[in-house]
Amino acid sequence: MTITLTQELVEEKYRRYHKRINDALAGCFSADKPETLYAPARYIIEGKGKRIRPFLTLLASESVCGSSENALNAALAVEILHNFTLMHDDIMDAADLRHGRPAVHKQWNTNVAILSGDMMIAYAYELALQSKTERHRELIHILNHANITICEGQALDMELELKKNATISDYLDMIAKKTGRLISAALEAGGVAGNGTQEQLNALVTFGEKIGRAFQIQDDFLDIMAEDGKSGKIPGGDVINGKKTYLLLRSIELTSATDKELLQSVIDNNGIGADRVSEVKEIYERCGVLDEARAMINQDTEDALAALESLPYAEGREYLSGFAGILMKRDF
Repeated sequence: MTITLTQELVEEKYRRYHKRINDALAGCFSADKPETLYAPARYIIEGKGKRIRPFLTLLASESVCGSSENALNAALAVEILHNFTLMHDDIMDAADLRHGRPAVHKQWNTNVAILSGDMMIAYAYELALQSKTERHRELIHILNHANITICEGQALDMELELKKNATISDYLDMIAKKTGRLISAALEAGGVAGNGTQEQLNALVTFGEKIGRAFQIQDDFLDIMAEDGKSGKIPGGDVINGKKTYLLLRSIELTSATDKELLQSVIDNNGIGADRVSEVKEIYERCGVLDEARAMINQDTEDALAALESLPYAEGREYLSGFAGILMKRDF
């Protein structure tokens, strides 16, 4: 696929649509009472979210019909559903902060966060039903399927934390459900709002699945490979915290003897000292998992871009491709 758009043009459109999405979100949850129901929803929506998913919804619509005019409500529904998951995730993770501010359950309390999050699900469906399309049933099915799948992914993530013998298959299944499905659902919803064909919807879903997995595996890769501060995290933070990642689980499969024992100890002991991160990185280099991860990221990205080729509107198609390039262009 030939990309004719510059990165600057894609970034400019992202900034413009980011404002468009935020302006529309500002009109949501406008009811004053009960204060403890609507104020927390406004609070999390006002956070510094990147709006990646609703932006993809708008671009998906443009790629199948040339316009995103009828896709805004679907995009808002996706973003509100996403923020509901963040609100509840923060409770389960006992996280104190979200977007640099106190998490909802810290700003109010756990019961308020649960109830407000529950309301947000229904609000997202209501927005979808108000979309300018005859295909409301499909939109609701997409949101429902995404919601159920995300919950499955969260459950798998909690189970994975307790597993001492987790496999790479366990991990890939978890990330596909917990993070990948909402990305592909955002694109699928945009395709429906743009009145796309089933073939076009399938292409958008494939693009979302592939770019979502590439992004997550690259996140694991950057954790160990990025220079201090470049990835926004402490290098090796995943290893220090005993997090099961693609690199760790696949390396356990690829190694033996003392290398395998050290890697397994990261899981068994729920982490490792920061002074030993370099040892783990050396094992990753020796066993070839870093090259394998690079190859997988590149293949998934290529497959994602190839899926777009069947979409009829070149400008929307190229903006999707260009935005994927920005998402994947992070410092190694």
